[in-house]
Amino acid sequence: MIKRLQRKFIFVSAFSLLVVLMTIVVSIWGVSAYRSHQEVNDVLQMLSQNDGQLSPTLSDQHRNRPFLTPQPSREGIYQYRFFSARVSNKGKVQEINNQHIFTVIPQDIVNITNRAYRRHKDRGVIYFNNTVYAYQVRHHAKSMVIVFLDQSLVMQKSKDLARIGIALGIVSMILYTIVLIIFSKKAIKPVAEAEMRQREFISNAGHELKTPLTVISANTEMQELLDGETEWTKSNKQQVARLTHLINNLISLAKIGEQPDLNIVELDASTIANQVVNSFRPVIEQNGLTFKTDIQQKLKVKADENRFTELINILLDNANKYCDKGGRIFLNLHRNKRSRAITLSVTNSYAKGASVDYSKFFDRFYRGDTAHQVKGQSGFGIGLSMAQRIVSEFHGKIKAKYANGMISFIVTLRA
Repeated sequence: MIKRLQRKFIFVSAFSLLVVLMTIVVSIWGVSAYRSHQEVNDVLQMLSQNDGQLSPTLSDQHRNRPFLTPQPSREGIYQYRFFSARVSNKGKVQEINNQHIFTVIPQDIVNITNRAYRRHKDRGVIYFNNTVYAYQVRHHAKSMVIVFLDQSLVMQKSKDLARIGIALGIVSMILYTIVLIIFSKKAIKPVAEAEMRQREFISNAGHELKTPLTVISANTEMQELLDGETEWTKSNKQQVARLTHLINNLISLAKIGEQPDLNIVELDASTIANQVVNSFRPVIEQNGLTFKTDIQQKLKVKADENRFTELINILLDNANKYCDKGGRIFLNLHRNKRSRAITLSVTNSYAKGASVDYSKFFDRFYRGDTAHQVKGQSGFGIGLSMAQRIVSEFHGKIKAKYANGMISFIVTLRA
């Protein structure tokens, strides 16, 4: 349990940091992408207003930009690679200006301009030779000027920032996880100590309680030898047996947590299930219940033999106690065709279970009013908690399911 708690602590802490880091990285990348897009639009706007020509005063016209938008400078305007073309209203390229770009030949400029003209849009993006060009059109009386800006370098900034953010996030996650693994034992140490003290108390108290119960049982037997069995001595023996059963369950529950090293081997689950079924069948049928089984033969499961046997015993005992009068009990053991896992299910009649919170059945000492008062049977709310502990030790899953007046406890274990 402590190791499981430690793993959960590490997982929750690491996942929380991952969410925070992802939020930060995505936010930074989003702001950077927005700024880059805004920068492209601003530069195109400035160049278009000047018909594709540069002027040192261009940046002064766009001072005091809104928050999160780039602030241009006089020297900064010269860093951009762009070209422009004047086109007649009939679509003929009349003039090109490629003084501020050296990688695009005049013929390519004509081709790019013709593509932009055919779109009949004042703004857009054109992909040419693995390069992205943003363009803007300014209309005149008899012609138009189309300015093209190589936005690859501008957008590359946000991409580089995103890569750096992801790399730093991964490094941070690795370092944080290592630190968590190192110090997680200290973080959960108070919980581990409290759990250990609780187990020790239950175990010690259980052994101490057995002594007075033994004395009471012996005195009752002596009284019966002298005066014969009476209603009072019979009641005493029943209560002693009930308390002894409770103490044994408490000690077993404590020992489950104290023994992490189990003898996990490959078992013949079918044979063990048949043995437990044969031992329970007379008891169940004596109570007037119908007991049916469907056990797939030669099924293998990785588990501890004693614990696996105890698991089936707990589920069948629970079904026998709380099954409706004259009801039915089913035990099913089969292999899941998709996951290849072993599924064990024990189902019993339970007409009043439609409004019951089944998740609480696995809580230690849980006593539901309707769930524990069937046929006068009494329980302590320990059995299903023990079953959950055992299944957890096998790295399996257990759940309760209700349908059509029947409640099922379904266990899934790896083969």
